[in-house]
Amino acid sequence: MACHEIAALRLGLMNILGIDDPAERTHELAELGAAAAEPGPVSAMLRAGDLKNLSRLFEGSLVELQEKVAKTPAGDPKLPYLRSLLILTKQVELDLRAQVDGLGRLYRELEEMHDFVHEIYPAE
Repeated sequence: MACHEIAALRLGLMNILGIDDPAERTHELAELGAAAAEPGPVSAMLRAGDLKNLSRLFEGSLVELQEKVAKTPAGDPKLPYLRSLLILTKQVELDLRAQVDGLGRLYRELEEMHDFVHEIYPAE
């Protein structure tokens, strides 16, 4: 059992952040295995072109994970791992949302600061 959601998110972030680490890429692709080629949000995260889309795809992968956990029989030995994975991915979802919100706030505040500089030093 692999943490496909986390591996795919890391690969998507590598693309968006411009991280070029072939060893890490190979490691995460190995973690994904065949899931990297299966249709769905996990494989789509590998090609996400922006943070908003990556976040949306990650949330979609969590819906699929929740469905998988719900369908897992109570006696399945993988169930505790899957439940732990739900907790981990929920925390990552909240952290990712906070990062995206923070970057959006930074973007808006840059304009405010720019305007403030021109209040002090009017453009001629």
